[in-house]
Amino acid sequence: MLRSELDSVPSAAAARGTGVGFATATQPVAAHTIKTDTTGLVAGEVTITAGDFALPAYRARPEGDGRFPIIVVVSEIFGVHEHIADVARRFAKLGYLAVAPELFVRQGDAKATSDIDTLFATIISKVPDAQVMADLDASAAWATANGGDPARLGITGFCWGGRVTWLYAAHNPALKAGVAWYGRLVGATTPLQPAHPIDVVDHLHAPVLGLYGGVDTGIPLESVERMKAALAKGGDAARRSRFIVYSQAQHAFHADYRPNYDPAAAQDGWRRCLDWLRAHGAA
Repeated sequence: MLRSELDSVPSAAAARGTGVGFATATQPVAAHTIKTDTTGLVAGEVTITAGDFALPAYRARPEGDGRFPIIVVVSEIFGVHEHIADVARRFAKLGYLAVAPELFVRQGDAKATSDIDTLFATIISKVPDAQVMADLDASAAWATANGGDPARLGITGFCWGGRVTWLYAAHNPALKAGVAWYGRLVGATTPLQPAHPIDVVDHLHAPVLGLYGGVDTGIPLESVERMKAALAKGGDAARRSRFIVYSQAQHAFHADYRPNYDPAAAQDGWRRCLDWLRAHGAA
């Protein structure tokens, strides 16, 4: 383990169980949940300095020293529970340093809230996009200081994190590629969320692959078509961005712990995610 990881100070991570168990709102957990072991990995909770805040995160990387490609994993609205930690371990098994920050902890414990409407109203709606972007920058910087290669920086996110993936591709000029899983593309803005992916097309620094479900009731295909049209008129990174729509897949089709899990779409999406990162220098 690298020295700076050993020096990580205690934080909210231990109390909140970052990467441990499943969020209350997602119970019961499906029997087909995937479990990736930690053999050959350094994995677990760490603390990231984000301004004056000790930000809990889950990280997984191969054992040994090295300059590993960095992948920032952005959670759904439920925070960094076992599924997101497992995704990080899947990347680590492939040679990545994966880091999944707890982006809601200043506003509350997303994993402990049992009702989704309450979760949105009391925590998620109060999270400023500017705070999220700064925390992702801090996560990328932490990864760089702990064995990651900043020249091979990628990001992927699910649902809420899918929207954030698009936004971060417009925020960080060092990003090589993003993969957004069924993230919202359009919508009403607020002072805390002043823009959506369709509003930042002209500012994309890195191409994004969008993986979406054809029967996702929360993200209509009309919004995907609007985003495609906007990307076609954008700059280089926008024009290189792509969508894959799985015609029979619902929202959260990659979430193997939930009823909407679609093995065929999830496996194909994962393959395309890895190919996309490799093709654009983030592997």
